[in-house]
Amino acid sequence: MADDALIHNPKGGMPRLLEIMRRLRDPDTGCPWDIEQDFATIAPYTIEEAYEVADAIDREAWDELKGELGDLLFQSVFHAQMASEKGLFDFNDVADTMSDKMVARHPHVFGDESRDKSADQQTRDWETIKAAERAGKAQKGTLDGVAIGLPALLRALKLQKRAARVGFDWPDTSHVIDKIVEEAKELEEARDTLTETEIAEEFGDLLFVMVNLGRHLGLDPENALRATNAKFTRRFEKVEEKLAARGKTPSQSTLEEMDALWDDVKTDEKNRK
Repeated sequence: MADDALIHNPKGGMPRLLEIMRRLRDPDTGCPWDIEQDFATIAPYTIEEAYEVADAIDREAWDELKGELGDLLFQSVFHAQMASEKGLFDFNDVADTMSDKMVARHPHVFGDESRDKSADQQTRDWETIKAAERAGKAQKGTLDGVAIGLPALLRALKLQKRAARVGFDWPDTSHVIDKIVEEAKELEEARDTLTETEIAEEFGDLLFVMVNLGRHLGLDPENALRATNAKFTRRFEKVEEKLAARGKTPSQSTLEEMDALWDDVKTDEKNRK
């Protein structure tokens, strides 16, 4: 029996959200769209909502963050409801699993280990515990457990970190930069002689090494590229504004004109710093 009082209680908290999700998936009275969904069809929305959380944080849009976190939470609730319907697990199991994991991975907080260690040491201990967990799951290979569905830049970073733990890594950035030069040259040569598939492979090799350089510099490539995307967007919008002041659009302008305005925008930004 549906709990209508709970559904319409503005202070119903987590129980209210779980009941709403249950109602949406009810095969007789629920929403046709929600009923049709499965894990595979919802997964892209889950990824999208995670990025929208990151975007709100990047923009320091704190008023929006609450809603974005709610959207992301709803994705977990949706997956848990579908799992419950299949008899796999429910939302409480999800919460308990995470609680168990956090307690096990923080023996210096919830156990007998000393808290007298640095954040770096804790990171190393965390990785040791995770390695033991992977061994318990019969994940024997160094790269086992790195999710295939991660964004490509993030997955490249995680793969490289895993390989570096067992010594498969360049000793310093100079070797990485040499490799970037080598891969760029191979891509240039491939452009004129190889197939589209082979060119794509060479381009991927170059991107992979660029991620490696970021890792050696202590940079997150996903965050770095996101920041550059934001910078490009900001500057191009300024170019459009300057063109509009002349009564023109980008399609009505030459590359030379837009390049000159781009340089003006960059100069303006530098002068404001």
